[in-house]
Amino acid sequence: MTSIIVKLFFSLYLFSSLFSISSSSSSSIDFLCNQTPHPKPCKYHMSHSYHRFRPNHPSEFKKMLVQLALEQAQAMHKEAQEYGPKYVTKMHKCVFSDCLKLYDKTIFHLNRTLQSLHKNSCSLSDTQTWLSTALTNIETCRSVALQLGVGEFTSQNNVSDNVKKMISNVLAVNGKFLKQDSYAEEEIKAHGFPSWFSWHDRRLLSLKPSSVKANLVVAQDGTGHFKTVQAAIDVASRRKLKTRFVIRVKKGIYEENIEVGTDNENLMIIGDGLGLTIITGGKSVKEGITPSMSATAGVDGANFIAQDITFRNTAGPENGQAVALRSASDLSVFYRCSIEGYQDTLMADSQRQFYRDCRIFGTVDFIWGNAAVVLQNCTILVRKPLQGQPNMITAQGRDDPFQNTGIAIISSQIRAAPDFRPVYHSFETYLGRPWHQYARVVVMKTYIEGLVNPLGWSRWDNSAAGENTSYFGEYMNYGAGSSTKGRVQWPAFHVITNPNEANQFSVASFLAGGTWLPRTGVPFTIGVN
Repeated sequence: MTSIIVKLFFSLYLFSSLFSISSSSSSSIDFLCNQTPHPKPCKYHMSHSYHRFRPNHPSEFKKMLVQLALEQAQAMHKEAQEYGPKYVTKMHKCVFSDCLKLYDKTIFHLNRTLQSLHKNSCSLSDTQTWLSTALTNIETCRSVALQLGVGEFTSQNNVSDNVKKMISNVLAVNGKFLKQDSYAEEEIKAHGFPSWFSWHDRRLLSLKPSSVKANLVVAQDGTGHFKTVQAAIDVASRRKLKTRFVIRVKKGIYEENIEVGTDNENLMIIGDGLGLTIITGGKSVKEGITPSMSATAGVDGANFIAQDITFRNTAGPENGQAVALRSASDLSVFYRCSIEGYQDTLMADSQRQFYRDCRIFGTVDFIWGNAAVVLQNCTILVRKPLQGQPNMITAQGRDDPFQNTGIAIISSQIRAAPDFRPVYHSFETYLGRPWHQYARVVVMKTYIEGLVNPLGWSRWDNSAAGENTSYFGEYMNYGAGSSTKGRVQWPAFHVITNPNEANQFSVASFLAGGTWLPRTGVPFTIGVN
């Protein structure tokens, strides 16, 4: 351990010295910006800002870049607002509303990052996660607008490209620090849960639902405080002290769409069991709304926990994108949950998420988004799609090589759902496809049934995009569909044989799970081996 720390200190010293020596010259801004992926906007905004930037250390340079990205994000939001009154169609208004919320969240995460950097109250992993989320929100707006045929929104908002480049620059700078922090993982011990999960939360998850002392109870028969889940969530959002708040939802079918706002942190919703407590909706993009608006449950507040609940979208395969669960909750946990839909079932939107002992049902791109997400000991069930429609289990949206995002499926099962089992030979099923240029998905130590095509992975709409820049990996899988002999011959595809490479996608490394999961009480395995 001592040698590792000495090596780390020496590396950081050289890195810091490089910046310090250069910053003493008149061309320090040019030098520093030339180390970033997008030096031109870096130089321009550094020299034209009303701040008198004189960076003399890489950590100061990082703060300045975040400050500039925040200022540009605020300008982006203001410019977007100016176009709002010009939109008259329902689809335009939906995209506009969605994008404004996403831009608000970008500002929120940049503000959060900047304040935490000034207070020295966040880890390098926190910083990379929040910056990745800020970038993801802008890209999600652009993708949705283009997909739904209203791309003129993003083309009019010219500032957004500037913001993306500025955030990308900070991701690159912070990423260099993160690489130097490799010793931290060696200090993490194996726990039943990641270390960010508190003893109190672990205890909550070890109890039977009926034994949990809930702050509020929801029951359709009138034996609780409320009859709807959203009513209880709204009360929780108004509390001043944001400590763990538990809502118990008794068995029943709750036909409603629920939303947990950004300011509603440390919320736990616990049901009576899979198939007993069901939150269900039937919205889809066919109604002229965006995918995120279709979500039966949408979660943004950090440290969210759901246990023993079914989240369901009943729109069906004929109605296209229809989300059952959308999560952008940082350090969130879903334990013994069932997430049921067809296309776009689970929108793992952004930030760090952990799923344990869950079931996920779907057809097309049904585990998607740009979170850093680990699914451990889960059962992924492929349903029958529309005639002639191929199944895609994952569609990952990593848009920048420095984003710490991706989908890791570990020690799980990939099987045909009951409706698909008799006919799966008549359809094509793939582990995933590259939704964005730097898509990243790994499947490790997982049982894969024979329904998966021998190629394993598919192109996105017959385009070769992502075949060189994405990362698709498989490690020690088993079952009739697990053979890698016939897999795609892309540079992006990797048969992982080195345990150290596999462990890059473990709960410890990928989610920094050792720092937060133990607090939750959810059982987990810290590594892959």
